[in-house]
Amino acid sequence: MHDRLTELRTSELISRLATSDPAPGGGSAAALAGALAAGLVEMVVALTSGRAAAAEHEAELTSIGSDAMALRQQLVELTDADASAYEAVVAARRLSRTTDLERIERDARLGDATIEATLIPLRTLRAAAEVFDLAERLAPIGNRNASSDVGVAALLASTAAHGAALNVRINLAYLADGDPLADQARAEIAQRLEGLDRRAASVLEAIEAGIG
Repeated sequence: MHDRLTELRTSELISRLATSDPAPGGGSAAALAGALAAGLVEMVVALTSGRAAAAEHEAELTSIGSDAMALRQQLVELTDADASAYEAVVAARRLSRTTDLERIERDARLGDATIEATLIPLRTLRAAAEVFDLAERLAPIGNRNASSDVGVAALLASTAAHGAALNVRINLAYLADGDPLADQARAEIAQRLEGLDRRAASVLEAIEAGIG
């Protein structure tokens, strides 16, 4: 098992990503990007709440900030969970296949690990898409001096969602034939990503117009 990735220094985490070890990989990076996006949303809420200009939006800001904190914590956990899920797949693949009983056991372990390795990035996709929703809601009401931070949050959340979707898709081919998770995952990917790029472009366009 790896050390908890989110307890590493930033430079150490980046160095871990840069090695030939496939875990942590893109799934963990996507989850971390989503967590960073959520943190930025929380920051802008904190910089906006309590200001006279934002008085009419206090309830909305409170809601956005609370949801962002919960999603940040979830995505931090998913950063580690993704690496652990892949390690479980690798461990299952390495099990002995000498006897029929060993082959049955290996296939069962590998099947369970593959399902988990698909579900984890699917959870990341959901969370990242929800963080993007928060950034989109915050953009028109957040502190204008921090509008670029909202833009970065939107970009990171969008990237995290796309990255997580890629990690779901690559695992679908390894699911057992007929596993309903494959169709469910494809449908959710399509739903979560539909219009996301257009919405991200719209958020950025509005922010850039405000910056001048």
